[in-house]
Amino acid sequence: MKLNDIRISAIGGTICSIWSSLSLDDVLSTILTASLGTLVSFVTSRLLGRYWRQKKQQK
Repeated sequence: MKLNDIRISAIGGTICSIWSSLSLDDVLSTILTASLGTLVSFVTSRLLGRYWRQKKQQK
C-alpha cells in the first residue's frame, strides 16, 4: 500500500465521520447565523463610515 493510498483513506474516513454527524438543522442554523453576522457587520461598518464622515465635515 502506498503512502498516497493511506492519506486518501484517512481523508475519506474523516470526511465520512464528519458528514454522518451533521444534520440538516445544524447546516441551516450555521447558514442563518453566518448570514446574520454578515448583515450586522455590513450595517455597522456603513453606520460608522457615515458617522466619521459627518464628524470630519463638522471640523
